Order: sequence, then structure tokens, then C-alpha cells
Amino acid sequence: MSEDRNEMPEPEVDTRRREIPSILTSEFQSPSPDQVLENVLENVLLFLTSRRDRNAVSLVCKSWYRAEALTRSELFIGNCYAVSPLRAIQRFRRVRSLVLKGKPRFADFNLMPPNWGAYFTPWVTAMATAYPWLEKVYLKRMFVSDGDLELLAQSFPAFKELVLVCCEGFGTNGLAVIASKCRQLRVLDLIEDEVSDDEVDWISCFPENGTNLESLIFDCIEWPINFEALERLVARSPSLRKLRLNRHVSIEQLYRLMIRAPQLTHLGSGSFSSSDIVAQGDQEPDYVSAFAACKSLVCLSGFREIVPDYLPAIYPIFWVLDSVCDEGLQAVAATCKDLRELRVFPIDAREDSEGPVSEVGLQAISEGCRKLESILYFCQRMTNAAVIAMSKNCPDLVVFRLCIMGRHQPDHVTGEPMDEGFGAIVMNCKKLTRLAISGLLTDKAFSYIGKYGKLVRTLSVAFAGDSDTGLKYVLEGCLKLQKLEIRDSPFGDVALRSGLHHYYNMRFLWMSSCRLSRQGCEEIARAMPRLMVEVIRNENEQAKDSFEILYLYRSLEGPRNDAPEFVTIL
Repeated sequence: MSEDRNEMPEPEVDTRRREIPSILTSEFQSPSPDQVLENVLENVLLFLTSRRDRNAVSLVCKSWYRAEALTRSELFIGNCYAVSPLRAIQRFRRVRSLVLKGKPRFADFNLMPPNWGAYFTPWVTAMATAYPWLEKVYLKRMFVSDGDLELLAQSFPAFKELVLVCCEGFGTNGLAVIASKCRQLRVLDLIEDEVSDDEVDWISCFPENGTNLESLIFDCIEWPINFEALERLVARSPSLRKLRLNRHVSIEQLYRLMIRAPQLTHLGSGSFSSSDIVAQGDQEPDYVSAFAACKSLVCLSGFREIVPDYLPAIYPIFWVLDSVCDEGLQAVAATCKDLRELRVFPIDAREDSEGPVSEVGLQAISEGCRKLESILYFCQRMTNAAVIAMSKNCPDLVVFRLCIMGRHQPDHVTGEPMDEGFGAIVMNCKKLTRLAISGLLTDKAFSYIGKYGKLVRTLSVAFAGDSDTGLKYVLEGCLKLQKLEIRDSPFGDVALRSGLHHYYNMRFLWMSSCRLSRQGCEEIARAMPRLMVEVIRNENEQAKDSFEILYLYRSLEGPRNDAPEFVTIL
């Protein structure tokens, strides 16, 4: 999940001329030079959409700070505890789009105890009165209740886009309210969410007289939906461009949807297997022609049970489960020469499972898809040679995430650590900003990352390293590092202290099952009082001094007031 893999599109900016109020008097009064400059600045800033550029502008002086706040329409908050809702709405009064993130990424792997926090309720409650013109909400790893969704639907009459990524707490009741009350809804994307089944037919709740839907994603829904209602919905949504289906939609049903929506640009295939409902003697639908008719198709995902015969019709971005096997990836490499992004997820995420993809598939992709910019690859075995080949064949990689699921797995051909493979990635891929490493790795791999990974902003580490020295290489060398997440690695207090110079510049540091002490964490808290240092123990752990997780992040508000009992803020 970016971090970014489902980022919101840039907001639409109102470029109409702003009317400058004037005082009607008998004599014309020319505005002061400062007022003229401020009016000009506000109009110029309307065209500045990059949040990093806007952040830089706000630091110039007080007048620029005020002008930037008045003209900001999209608000991005990378940590819901970094700032309070009240502070946000007091500064930014004209927000139309909100991006809000909660738990750190390792929560996706059940490393965060339940009920840790990241509640959307205080945010939607504050926005209900402050931002009546709100149109877009993107939430990631937040706890969202049905009540939150109902308040969202009731409070914002022009609401258009809702994207929920890795969220929990809501069910089909809440989805039904969104579908029925948000009459201008264009986007409803449910991505890797935990959605409860309230036995409500939410698909049937969309308006009957045509919709504005442009994107509908529900591949995380774990139960069958009303397909007839979905088919009617697709038919009356002429603007629909993105559609991702869950595993209960068969390939025959997929065909029926595709012939009703040939305008699709993004398609999630559902199961991509037959439901066995085709009667004997009936002609099987022409799936290849259906794909060929979708001439705007640029993004494909799903394919839980891939049929390799159909791969030539499928391009150029591919998200699949590893049931595609190395042979399927070889077929992708042979046909998808313009591939930019590939994500291969495990169908069985257990460490001791038999993985159907390996270095064979990775090397095939690197040789056949040389325009690749982003890859996430789960596997059980890998070789340095395959990773080195990818670094040379795909030098434009911005994201490289290789997740070898077995712990401390070496190069399965040579038995050597995977140091040289990951070293080649940071040396040869000059645009790399996101890196995930795994397998048997020594401090040498971390020295490569610290020396050559100068643009790396996000680093994920699992079961890797020899000593504190490895982490020191990274914290002292990767000066643009924003997010660092580490699990089950031999890093302790010495490594933690080596980042004192950099923690205020980072969004967060997460360390679980490492060799930290309570005393070492307290030293960091004393040295950096504006940094929130949370130590988190397992829910069943009674000893107050023991902990499993360190979560360190910046906050303008001080300690949060909704921390559960198993969280101690130092």
C-alpha cells in the first residue's frame, strides 16, 4: 500500500479570478503595496499544487504563511497524531480534499496490537462544521466506523470521492449510506480493508437514474455481491473508468461487465476463473475480443487463478497473486514490453509455504520489461544474480520491494548473503526512493544503502543485519530518509542513538522485536522532547517495563489522549 500505491489524484484548482473587495467611498482609495502583493501572491499560489512546494512557500515569512494557508485546497497529514484536527482546521480554512494516514505499514502484518488507535471520529466530527465544501477523503490504516461514514455522507453535500486503504471498523451498513446519500459520488475505492458483512445489499443503493461514478473498487470484500445490481450499476455509469472486482466475480460475469463498459482504463479481474455455469453446448464468451475492445485499458490487477492463454491481451501494469507462477511471469515479460509497475502478492503468506514464484520470474521480468519503475515481489527464494540483473536491466526503478518470506534466506544457489544483490540495486538505480530488503543480509548491505541510497525516503527491513553498525550506516548516510520500519533485526540502543541528528526530520521510526531497552528509549525521549516515543507491549503482557515495539514520530500536540493501556508514551 506508497505508500504509496493508491495515492489520490492532484486536486482540481479553481483558477477563476478572485474578486478583491473594496470599500465604496466617495473617493477612490488605492490599496497599500502590502495588500497588492498579498492579493497577487494568493492568485499565484492557486496554481501551486505540490505539497512540498507549498510547505517551502509557507516558511518564507508570515505573510506567505498566511497566504499559503488561505489557498491550500488539499490537506495531507501523514500521521493522524502529528497534529490535532482543531489545529488543522484553524490554519487551513478552505480545504476540499483530505489525505489522512494512521497506523504505520507494519500493522498490515499483524504486528500492531488491535485497538491501538488511529480513529477517524475526531477528524470527521471537526470537519463536519469546518469544511462544508469538502469533496474528497483518502484514509489509510485508520479505524472508520459506520457512524463516521454516515456523518460524512450527511455533512458534505458536494462530496465526490472516498478512498479507504487498509482501514477497518466499518461494514456494508456504512457503505450503503455512502452509496445512497452521496449523490455526486465519483470514486468509492475500498482497498485491502476489513469490511464487516451486515447483510446489506449496498451495491443496490446507488442512484437508479444514472451515476457519476468514475471508480469503483471492492476487491477486498470477502463475500458475494449482488451481481445483477452491479451489472445495472455499470451500465448506467458511462463515466466509469476504474473497476476492481472481488474473487466472487467469475470470468463469465467479468465478460458481461466488460462489454457494458469498454471505456474502462483500470480493471481488476475478480477470480479470472470459470463459475462452471456455462451449459454444455453453449458457446464460451470471446474473452480475448472483450479485452481487445477495451482499447483504453492501461492497468490490470487480480488474476487469482490466471489463465496464461489470455495474457497476450493484457498490458501494461499488472498486479497478481503468486499463483501466476514463474511461467505466467515469463509470459508477461514476453508480451508486456511497456510494463511500468508489477506487484506479485503471496496467495499463502506463511513463511514455510511453497512459493510458486522465484528468481526465475524476477529475471524474466527484468529482461523483458526494461521500462519497469516499480516492483513489489513476494517469494520464498531468490539469488543475487537475479537481483543484480534487475538493477542493470531496469535502471529507472523508483520502488524496489523484495520480500523473501522465509527468515534469513541466503542466495539459494550459492548460499551467500544477499548483500551484493541489494547493493547493486542502490548503486545502479539512481532514482530509487523506496526500498524493502529481506533475506540473509549482513552489515555490508546496509553500508551499500548508506553510501549509495541518497534519495531513499522509505526503507523497510525484515530479519536482516549483524549489529548496530548496520543501522548506523543507514541513519548517517540516508539523509532524505523519512520512514524507517524494522522488524526482527539485531539493532539495539547504540543504533537507536545514532539517529538523534535526524529523527526530527523523519515522519516515523518503527522497530519491533529488536534489541532495544526501556532505558535506551527513555534517553531518546529526554534528548528530543518534541518527539513522541511510544513503547508498545503485547496486550497480554503484564510487565510494564517490557515492550515489543518502539514507535517514534513527530507531533505538534504532545502525547495523544486515546492511548490504550498497553501503550506507554515516554
